[in-house]
Amino acid sequence: MDKRTKFTLSEEEIPRYWYNIQADLPEPLPPVLHPGTGNPITPDDLAPLFPMELIKQEVSTERWIEIPEEVRDIYKLWRPTTLYRAHRLEKFLDTPAKIFYKYEGSSPPGSHKPNTAVAQAYYNKMEGIKRIATETGAGQWGSALSFGGACFDLEIKVYMVRISYDQKPYRRVMMETWGAKCVPSPSNETKAGRDMLAKDPDCPGSLGLAISEAVEDAVSRDDTHYALGSVLNHVMLHQTVNGLEAKKLMEKLDVYPDIIIGCIGGGSNFAGLFFPFVKDKIDGTKPDLRIINVEPASCPTLTKGPYAYDFGDAAGLTPLIKMYTLGHGFIPPPVHAGGLRYHGMAPLICHLYRLGFVEARAEHQLATFQAGITFARTEGIISAPEANHAIKAVIDEALKCKESGESKTILLAHSGHGHVDMAAYDAYLSGKLHDYEYPREMVEEALAQLPKV
Repeated sequence: MDKRTKFTLSEEEIPRYWYNIQADLPEPLPPVLHPGTGNPITPDDLAPLFPMELIKQEVSTERWIEIPEEVRDIYKLWRPTTLYRAHRLEKFLDTPAKIFYKYEGSSPPGSHKPNTAVAQAYYNKMEGIKRIATETGAGQWGSALSFGGACFDLEIKVYMVRISYDQKPYRRVMMETWGAKCVPSPSNETKAGRDMLAKDPDCPGSLGLAISEAVEDAVSRDDTHYALGSVLNHVMLHQTVNGLEAKKLMEKLDVYPDIIIGCIGGGSNFAGLFFPFVKDKIDGTKPDLRIINVEPASCPTLTKGPYAYDFGDAAGLTPLIKMYTLGHGFIPPPVHAGGLRYHGMAPLICHLYRLGFVEARAEHQLATFQAGITFARTEGIISAPEANHAIKAVIDEALKCKESGESKTILLAHSGHGHVDMAAYDAYLSGKLHDYEYPREMVEEALAQLPKV
């Protein structure tokens, strides 16, 4: 086994194609439905929101889709990202497991999000769009799209979930530095926001509500499109640039993961890493590969939600998608799970979970911060609170290897750094954080509002 710590590719080895898992699914995804008619949506239904190239990618079953050279040129600012061997964490845990992590924190916004933000900005620019409206939870997506907008001279408007707007002011400053405008959601700028403020002036917001505001903004103007940082098929597609790099790096090392672990909120970070690998499980090449999705216990979408048609937003403006859901009326508690607080999940991940190709587990926030502290004190990286969920699961699996004596290879999808999340670390270190498990009765209350399909 190679004793090095860092493994990299050259700029020329940045993938030239994204991998589309829809080509290899054993069963196709359930159709996305129009919110008004209940019929499968058409490209014309989506045209007010997205450029046609992204709509084509959303439904494409071509296995490989070419990455435009303009996008690859911008990727070169931070790609290929580094694959690390966590020697120091392995030594601390005294485990025979071999732990690798693919780190996306070296991008300009500090996360995986620009892999799709730059692509989405590019396709909008090519279609002549001048302005994009979007939402953001913890601020990673909003700052990434702000960066993408700056790359292509586009105006960006971001509706940021109120609790994160208050908890993470430096994310807002990052967006403004790249030229975007950021407002807290719920806001007085849309009907969806005003309606919520009339019901609850102190509403902490939710990603579903912020999506409603951004969609309403986009459809009210001819020069504006909407962009989403997770959940949708084309977003997962763009993120596979990371998994393809990881697979190539591990092939050069002549190793293959026994377990792949990542955090999920909407699913884009983890999907981007594991989709090129789960192909090997689907076709039977690697039947024993384990893929573990880790979500917060405060927002247990896969582990407690039903598989049902639901809106992607709170106000019911988006198409209906089949996914595991906590109900579009779900308002997450103000814990520090950041971007993982979304009521639904990417349909592609839900589909793979239902078919038994991937696993899911939920973690409480105190244990995830303890894992993040361990990672910082061994590997040096202060991780985003989202990534700490996956680190907790990696440590658990490595300790199981210590008990069994097995030398399994574990690959972690590390979504980014936590340099603008230090208020959360401060709250943890000063004993102000508490665990929170979303009550079953509140889940039932939100699920009672599921649309009838």
